Amino acid sequence: MSAVSDPDPDPVKAPFLPLAAVEPRVVVETLADGALLLRDPRPLGRRERSIVAYLRHWADHDPERLMLAERGGDGEWIKVSYGQMGRDADAIAQGLLDRGLTPGQTILVLSGNSIAHAALALGAMTIGVAVAPISPAYSLGTAGLPKLTKVFEALRPAMIFAQDHAAFAPAIALQDAAGVPVVAVSNFEGANGVIAFTDLLAATPTDAVEQAYGATDHDTVAKVLFSSGSTGWPKGIINTQGMLTTNMAMVDAMWAPDEASRPYVTLNWMPWNHTMAGNGLFNRSLRQGGAYYIDDGRPLPGEFERTLHNLRDISPHSYSDVPAGYAMLTSALEQDDALAERFFRDLVFVQYAGASLPSELWARFQAVAVKAIGKRIPFLTGYGCTEAGPLITQLYWPVEGSGYIGIPVPGIELKLIPVDATRFEARARGPNITPGYVGEPELYAAALDEDGFYKTGDAVTFVDRERPELGLRFASRVAEDFKLMTGTFVAVGHLRAALVGAMMPLVSDLVVTGHDRPFIGALAWPDLAACRRLLGDAALTAAEIVRAPRVVEAVRAAAAKHNQANAGSSTRLERIILLEEPPSAEANEITDKGYVNQRATLERRHALVERLHADRPAGDVILINQSGDA
Repeated sequence: MSAVSDPDPDPVKAPFLPLAAVEPRVVVETLADGALLLRDPRPLGRRERSIVAYLRHWADHDPERLMLAERGGDGEWIKVSYGQMGRDADAIAQGLLDRGLTPGQTILVLSGNSIAHAALALGAMTIGVAVAPISPAYSLGTAGLPKLTKVFEALRPAMIFAQDHAAFAPAIALQDAAGVPVVAVSNFEGANGVIAFTDLLAATPTDAVEQAYGATDHDTVAKVLFSSGSTGWPKGIINTQGMLTTNMAMVDAMWAPDEASRPYVTLNWMPWNHTMAGNGLFNRSLRQGGAYYIDDGRPLPGEFERTLHNLRDISPHSYSDVPAGYAMLTSALEQDDALAERFFRDLVFVQYAGASLPSELWARFQAVAVKAIGKRIPFLTGYGCTEAGPLITQLYWPVEGSGYIGIPVPGIELKLIPVDATRFEARARGPNITPGYVGEPELYAAALDEDGFYKTGDAVTFVDRERPELGLRFASRVAEDFKLMTGTFVAVGHLRAALVGAMMPLVSDLVVTGHDRPFIGALAWPDLAACRRLLGDAALTAAEIVRAPRVVEAVRAAAAKHNQANAGSSTRLERIILLEEPPSAEANEITDKGYVNQRATLERRHALVERLHADRPAGDVILINQSGDA
């Protein structure tokens, strides 16, 4: 019998779990040109010299504490303590020095999250050698190979790391990599010149390691992170040690002192080649002496089951995901009381990133939380970018609903340039902003305004203009927004979240169409599990689901209900096509972070967009303002 209680009749009235955070504060200054300048008046505290200092602290003070875990080949958890990681990082640092690597050089990391990846990165950063983790898709699919070549030419790495050599060897062979040593963990037997990862671990640290570590400072390059390419060709964004430790000092300034050393348990799949997980989540766990479980699942059909399997083992204190992941998780929690009880048992807060969380999904998640523990969970989020490493704004207090991004974190100045009556273009300046792009000084110069503020290209709005301490909302990504043929402006980010929320759980995600068209349409991916439950047949294929009259009518009815409350041309949905084919990672339709790339999807599926907006639409086009089959 489940210990989960009966649902609260009105979960909205249930209290939030308390958070050990400071009171939000913000001051607003109106500049001479009409722009607004927002900042938290509290000063930053002490910044560590290097992110490696956190590893060394815990290795010295609590060496047996669990740091990292990953699934092994037998399915069991492989665990590494802080003490062991500290010894491994120093050994790797010596092994790199023995092979001629010097401060200022870069190691290109081709493979994904792993204990070995973490050890190599921390060992390299110990001696001032940078790491450049890039998307594995650049190497494992033909579409990404041109990006890999650009990355290689920009970095000219001193070493390459590939966990599984056999998987990455073909891509390495296509690069101008003669003389560049390759380090691998597995499947390198018979390959010439490959260094076994265990050989690095076998080195005995000397005083040279301490001397190199002592020479690192805030200006030392820690990482080069390449943008996902969602708005252009990938560029190498320099991340210094000062950027990384400043981000941690910003976190410290928002939370009570005890929270800085609470050993949180985290389970996460998001890739370390992106700033959210590689800097935000990993470094926060490192700073707190937390236990970071590497999730081998992803919020994709056929892969999310591994995440659920892991959650049956792990009760996290904090949990972070993209909205698509929360949609899958919430559906699973609604169906499984035992899983919900374990998931919420130790949970303190959850975070989302990458896209707006539909308000309907927020409410469903809270209903499950109230059923499990009698309280709601604070949903924290913020706003940032790789250029900030990543923090710019943060929501660190409970709020009703979703879409909030908080206020500027201590140490950041946020300049807001009016776009229209309610929206402001966001620009940021602070000690955590990147000093440049690798080999592209002109591009970096263009990214800053005349006052040195980084131009994010995104728009925000105030929750309440008269009460700025309530924070900001994300309004739109300017590069995705468009105008209809009538000249009416469409804010894609806000509309996309609203439409997905209106059609949940039958629709998991969508892209909005209508640029220079007379009306708004959508290409939508059905949630196959939810649709199968609706139809009562777990064996139906995607092709059968998108054509099922009951699914079509249910989607149409949900969209029509949205239109009743959103009658304007900038928010009203006229037509939908349900997509049989899932988003393609190789074609950049879905990023490593798990959110859909609007522009890439529309370009790749141009023919479907034309069918959606045709004068005489085909049979697979669902017409929202008509009943019966389209």
